[in-house]
Amino acid sequence: MKRIGRLFLLCLTLLAVILAGCGRLDEMNRLSTTPAPVVVEQGETVEEETGQGDSETEPELQIGEIVIDTEQERMPVKVKGIYISAYVAGTPNMVDSLLEQIEQTEINTLVIDLKDDFGRVACEMDSPLVKEIGSVKVHIRDMEGLMEKLRERNIYTIARIPAFRDSHLGRARPEWCVKYPDGSLFTDRDGNTWVNPYKEEAWDYLVEIGIQAKKLGFQEVQFDYLRFCTETSMKDVVFDEADTRGRSRTDVICEFMEYAYRKLKAKGLFVSADVYGSIINSSVNANAVGQIYGELAKHVDYISPMIYPSHYGDGYYGIDYPDTHPYKVITAALQDSRRELYFAREGQEHMAVVRPWLQDFTASWLKHYIPYGPDQVREQIQATYDAGYDEWLLWDASCRYDWSGLLSPEDARAEADWIAQSRAALPESEFTPEPAAAAPTQTAVPSDGVRIPETKGGAVPTGSAGPTVGAYVGDG
Repeated sequence: MKRIGRLFLLCLTLLAVILAGCGRLDEMNRLSTTPAPVVVEQGETVEEETGQGDSETEPELQIGEIVIDTEQERMPVKVKGIYISAYVAGTPNMVDSLLEQIEQTEINTLVIDLKDDFGRVACEMDSPLVKEIGSVKVHIRDMEGLMEKLRERNIYTIARIPAFRDSHLGRARPEWCVKYPDGSLFTDRDGNTWVNPYKEEAWDYLVEIGIQAKKLGFQEVQFDYLRFCTETSMKDVVFDEADTRGRSRTDVICEFMEYAYRKLKAKGLFVSADVYGSIINSSVNANAVGQIYGELAKHVDYISPMIYPSHYGDGYYGIDYPDTHPYKVITAALQDSRRELYFAREGQEHMAVVRPWLQDFTASWLKHYIPYGPDQVREQIQATYDAGYDEWLLWDASCRYDWSGLLSPEDARAEADWIAQSRAALPESEFTPEPAAAAPTQTAVPSDGVRIPETKGGAVPTGSAGPTVGAYVGDG
C-alpha cells in the first residue's frame, strides 16, 4: 500500500515538472516568433514593442531604428540622342527606318514627345486625372509595342513634356492659366495659352504625366517650356498675390522643378530640363523667363541648354554671324556653362550633368546662314567634347537627321576611350574656369518682336521676321 502511495506521489511530481516545462517552452516560442510585417513610408522610423504589459520583469525584445528607402534604382546612360515627334513615334515604318539608321551610328537615345507643344498627350494613359482633363490625342497607338522595340535595341528613352505652354489647359482648366486683369486668358502671338507656374495644381498634373511615363517604360522625363512666356504682351498680365506669395519668377520655376524632381526621382526616373542658352550668362534673361541656370542644375539630373548657333543674334559672343560658326558658338556657350556651374556648385552635393541641344537643321529664315549638314553637326559635337562634356542631343523638328555626321558604334567607342585618356593626362586646372569672363558683345535678351520658330529649331513660316541683332532667340 505504501509502495502504491509513493508511486502516486512520484507521478504527480513528474506531471508538475512536465507542465512547467511546457509553459516555459510556450513562453520561448512566443518571444521568438517573428513580428508581423510593418509597413513603413520612406524616411519613417519604427520602434516595435514586445511582451504583454509594462512589467519590469517581462522579457523585452527591442527592434532598432528602421529606415526604409523606397527610391527605385536608376542606371545612368551617357546619352547621344535625337528628338522625334509623337507623329513619327506613332508611325511604325518611320520608326523602323530610324532604327535602321541608328543601329549604324553612335545614337543610343530617343527623346519622344509624350505631351506635345499644344498640351495634348500622345497616347492613352491609365490616369484618372489625365482622363478628367481630356488631354489625350492619340498619336502613338501601340506604345507598349514601341517601347518593347526600343528596349530590344537598348535605346534609352526620354519622355519630353512641355510644361507651361499648353493650349489644351486653356480650354480644360482656364483657372490654371495666365490671365489679363479683366479675367480673359493671355495668349501668345500664335494663339497659345500658358499655364500660370504659380498654380501648384498644375504641378501635380505635370508630375502625373511623368509618373505615367515611367509606367509606359520611359527611363527619363524631360521638361521643356519650363518658363514664363517672354512676349511683350506679358507686361499686361496679372498674378494673384494669393498664388505668388511674394515669390519671383525664378523662385517659382525652381520650386516646381524641385518638387517634380523629388516626386519623379522616387519613382526611379531620371529628370532633365531644357533651358534657354542665353540664361547661362544673363540675369536679364533669367528674370524674364524664370530660369537661373546654376539653381535649376541643383534640382535635376541633366540640364540641356538649347545653344543652337542660329538662335544667337549677329555679334553675340563677338561672332559676326553665329549661325555660320557652329564650333565657335558651342564652345563659347559651354565655356560659360562650365563657369556658371563651377561657382554654383560650391557647397552642393548634387549638380546636374550638362547635356546640350545641338542644331541639325538649316536656319534658312536668317539673312546670314549656312546649310547645316554632317560637317556642322560634327563640329558641334566636337565642341561639346572639347568643352569637357560627354553627352548631347540633336534637334530637327522634321526629324530628318544628317546620319553621315555621326560615328559608327565602333568608332564612337574608340573616340570615347581617346577622350577619356586625353582628359586624364591634363592637369586638373585645365577645366577650372577663370573667375570672370567677358560678357557677350550685346545683352542677350529674347527678342519680343521676333517671330520665334514654331518648334524648337523648326523653320519659320514664309514672311516671318528673323532674329534681331544681339538677341538670343529660342523656344522650349
